[in-house]
Amino acid sequence: MNTEVSSPHSADTGVVEHAHPGPGRYVTIAVILGLITGAEVLVYYQPSVRPVIVPILGILSALKFALVVLFFMHLRYDSRLFSMVFVGPLVLAASIMVAVLSIFHGMILGI
Repeated sequence: MNTEVSSPHSADTGVVEHAHPGPGRYVTIAVILGLITGAEVLVYYQPSVRPVIVPILGILSALKFALVVLFFMHLRYDSRLFSMVFVGPLVLAASIMVAVLSIFHGMILGI
Protein backbone atom coordinates (compact mmCIF):
# COMPACT_ATOMS: atom_id res chain seq x y z
CA MET A 1 0.00 0.00 0.00
CA ASN A 2 1.52 3.29 -1.07
CA THR A 3 0.94 6.02 1.51
CA GLU A 4 2.85 8.71 -0.30
CA VAL A 5 0.83 11.33 -2.11
CA SER A 6 2.22 14.29 -3.86
CA SER A 7 0.95 17.73 -3.09
CA PRO A 8 0.19 20.29 -5.79
CA HIS A 9 3.49 21.95 -4.97
CA SER A 10 5.58 18.77 -4.82
CA ALA A 11 6.84 19.20 -8.39
CA ASP A 12 8.24 22.60 -7.44
CA THR A 13 9.79 21.70 -4.08
CA GLY A 14 10.35 17.96 -4.30
CA VAL A 15 8.41 17.50 -1.04
CA VAL A 16 6.40 14.31 -0.66
CA GLU A 17 3.55 14.29 1.85
CA HIS A 18 2.28 11.18 3.57
CA ALA A 19 -1.40 10.35 3.87
CA HIS A 20 -2.73 10.98 7.36
CA PRO A 21 -5.15 8.55 8.98
CA GLY A 22 -8.86 9.08 9.11
CA PRO A 23 -11.02 9.77 12.16
CA GLY A 24 -11.27 6.07 12.97
CA ARG A 25 -7.55 5.86 13.77
CA TYR A 26 -7.81 8.82 16.13
CA VAL A 27 -10.81 7.27 17.89
CA THR A 28 -8.80 4.05 18.28
CA ILE A 29 -5.88 5.97 19.79
CA ALA A 30 -8.28 7.82 22.13
CA VAL A 31 -9.74 4.50 23.28
CA ILE A 32 -6.23 3.14 23.90
CA LEU A 33 -5.39 6.26 25.91
CA GLY A 34 -8.58 5.76 27.92
CA LEU A 35 -7.67 2.13 28.61
CA ILE A 36 -4.19 3.13 29.75
CA THR A 37 -5.73 5.74 32.06
CA GLY A 38 -8.08 3.09 33.44
CA ALA A 39 -5.09 0.80 34.04
CA GLU A 40 -3.37 3.63 35.92
CA VAL A 41 -6.38 4.06 38.18
CA LEU A 42 -6.58 0.30 38.80
CA VAL A 43 -2.87 0.14 39.61
CA TYR A 44 -3.20 3.03 42.04
CA TYR A 45 -5.95 1.30 44.01
CA GLN A 46 -4.29 -2.15 43.99
CA PRO A 47 -2.53 -2.58 47.34
CA SER A 48 -0.37 -5.49 46.20
CA VAL A 49 1.62 -3.33 43.76
CA ARG A 50 2.51 -0.56 46.23
CA PRO A 51 6.26 -1.35 46.19
CA VAL A 52 6.46 -0.92 42.40
CA ILE A 53 3.69 1.61 41.81
CA VAL A 54 5.99 4.47 40.78
CA PRO A 55 7.76 2.60 37.96
CA ILE A 56 4.48 1.16 36.68
CA LEU A 57 2.78 4.57 36.61
CA GLY A 58 5.89 6.13 35.06
CA ILE A 59 5.94 3.60 32.23
CA LEU A 60 2.21 3.98 31.58
CA SER A 61 2.54 7.78 31.59
CA ALA A 62 5.49 7.64 29.17
CA LEU A 63 3.46 5.39 26.88
CA LYS A 64 0.58 7.87 26.90
CA PHE A 65 2.99 10.73 26.24
CA ALA A 66 4.47 8.91 23.25
CA LEU A 67 1.03 8.12 21.78
CA VAL A 68 -0.15 11.71 22.11
CA VAL A 69 3.04 13.13 20.64
CA LEU A 70 3.25 10.68 17.76
CA PHE A 71 -0.39 10.67 16.69
CA PHE A 72 -2.13 13.85 17.83
CA MET A 73 0.86 16.04 17.04
CA HIS A 74 1.26 14.14 13.74
CA LEU A 75 4.93 13.40 14.42
CA ARG A 76 4.50 9.79 13.36
CA TYR A 77 4.14 11.00 9.79
CA ASP A 78 6.99 13.51 9.86
CA SER A 79 10.73 13.08 9.97
CA ARG A 80 12.11 10.88 12.75
CA LEU A 81 14.16 13.87 13.88
CA PHE A 82 10.99 15.62 15.06
CA SER A 83 9.96 12.55 17.05
CA MET A 84 13.36 12.39 18.70
CA VAL A 85 13.07 16.05 19.71
CA PHE A 86 10.21 15.03 22.01
CA VAL A 87 11.02 11.43 22.93
CA GLY A 88 14.77 11.98 23.45
CA PRO A 89 14.41 14.50 26.30
CA LEU A 90 11.75 12.28 27.91
CA VAL A 91 14.18 9.36 27.98
CA LEU A 92 16.99 11.61 29.24
CA ALA A 93 14.81 13.09 32.00
CA ALA A 94 13.59 9.65 33.08
CA SER A 95 17.17 8.36 33.21
CA ILE A 96 18.31 11.31 35.31
CA MET A 97 15.31 10.93 37.60
CA VAL A 98 16.03 7.23 38.16
CA ALA A 99 19.71 7.95 38.84
CA VAL A 100 18.97 10.72 41.34
CA LEU A 101 16.27 8.71 43.10
CA SER A 102 18.57 5.70 43.38
CA ILE A 103 21.29 7.87 44.91
CA PHE A 104 18.94 9.35 47.50
CA HIS A 105 17.34 5.97 48.14
CA GLY A 106 20.76 4.64 49.13
CA MET A 107 21.38 7.65 51.37
CA ILE A 108 18.03 7.28 53.14
CA LEU A 109 18.53 3.57 53.78
CA GLY A 110 22.15 4.08 54.82
CA ILE A 111 23.51 1.84 52.06
